[in-house]
Amino acid sequence: MKPHTPSRRWRAAAAAVVAMATGTAGLAALSGTAGAAGAPLSVQYRTSATGATADQSEPWLKVKNTGTASVQLSGVKIRYYFKSDSSSTSYRFACSWAVKGCANITGTFGTLANPTATADRYLDIAFTSGAGSLAPGADTGDMQLRFYRADWQTLNQADDYSFNGAQTSYAEWPKITAQLSGSTVWGTPPAGDDPTGPTDPPTDPPGGGQSLFDDFNYTTSSDPRISANGWNVRSNSGGPGVPGAAWAPENVTFSSTAGNSVMNLRTSTSGTAESTKQTEVATKAMKFKNGTYAARVKFSDAPVSGPDGDHLVQTFFTINDLTAPMADDYAEYDFEYLPNGGWGEPSNILYTTSWETYNPDPWQAVNQHTEARQSYAGWHDLLLTIDNSSIKYYIDGQLFGTHDAAYLPERPMSININQWLIDLAGQTATTPRAYDEQVDYVLHVKDQVLTPAQVSAKVSAYRTAGTTFEDAVPGS
Repeated sequence: MKPHTPSRRWRAAAAAVVAMATGTAGLAALSGTAGAAGAPLSVQYRTSATGATADQSEPWLKVKNTGTASVQLSGVKIRYYFKSDSSSTSYRFACSWAVKGCANITGTFGTLANPTATADRYLDIAFTSGAGSLAPGADTGDMQLRFYRADWQTLNQADDYSFNGAQTSYAEWPKITAQLSGSTVWGTPPAGDDPTGPTDPPTDPPGGGQSLFDDFNYTTSSDPRISANGWNVRSNSGGPGVPGAAWAPENVTFSSTAGNSVMNLRTSTSGTAESTKQTEVATKAMKFKNGTYAARVKFSDAPVSGPDGDHLVQTFFTINDLTAPMADDYAEYDFEYLPNGGWGEPSNILYTTSWETYNPDPWQAVNQHTEARQSYAGWHDLLLTIDNSSIKYYIDGQLFGTHDAAYLPERPMSININQWLIDLAGQTATTPRAYDEQVDYVLHVKDQVLTPAQVSAKVSAYRTAGTTFEDAVPGS
């Protein structure tokens, strides 16, 4: 499903942001804070929304390496503190432009354990591995960030701890904190709110732990064990994808690779709807909600035969049904790889998207997404975790994106893998071509958040025991 179509107001707000050259100014040396002399990082801040009230708050930031050793940005977290307009108000984060690339920057909201008169919420800014590192003396350059009320009402920022409407040029600002590898190294938080406390990983809820594991050790798409084990190989017509295209069970095959059984989804076309065959495998039951979802998936940049260029989508996701346009109990959590672009993107891009709801006609989307514009051809470990506070996406053991509690699921979902064509505009030839997406395994663990290392250990334990399938997850 298309990750996003900005609203008119969102587009207008984004268009109003203009990159500008800015200087830096120094504050007096900090005293009694984590940012005292010798700190490895400092945070510079300015705002382009200076009013006491505004459509959106715009904390523009730079992080500087003030130490003597290189710093991996994936180990850095910046925290901006603010006072919510009401206890029920929710917020959305956006990156308008960044030297390091908006795809490499994430924003997550949280609630302070010890609220004060000027802070009861925070915005954590973190970095994916794609942001790279900072050499001593280097900074991130501009990060033009913003956040706004989910209902797009005017927000009050005059009482926000980290806000300074007078700071319109970059300068060090100790009311924004920085952590390095979990330890606070810069800034002074509101009284009683050391950032290392609220950001500790949530404890797993009691119970849970029942698992679905499938090694896809089948013979053909018509193997009766597939249905018996709760999967459906799609044959019915309909979206997503090219209107009039078929969903072809015979294009789902199984083989052995490096000693492991592998499922292959092949999508093919000759440039017409009638010749287009797409593939999908999904659980028949919608019984999966909080917990851990994992799969090892091989994405492909090039076709196995024929000319390249089709607007292809290769996926691993979990979803339930849209009961009505804009229904608030809809949920969907996607890994979507577009090797040849599409949806306005010119080349390869990977999306992770958390959905609240949508309206199919006219199109309106409510979601949060993280993206990276680079090749992801080859095998990748995909991990999605959902607890009562956030949705997190990992790729190859590295945190890729963290999405807000506003997008948590209200109802259970199915687990799906599919490969389909957005349209036939990317490659207009009538020469036959075919693309493959492969899946090594799928794992779900109910109501427990596993780390990438714990997922690997659990899969290894299944294989060591010779277990190719297990489903102990109770029905919803």
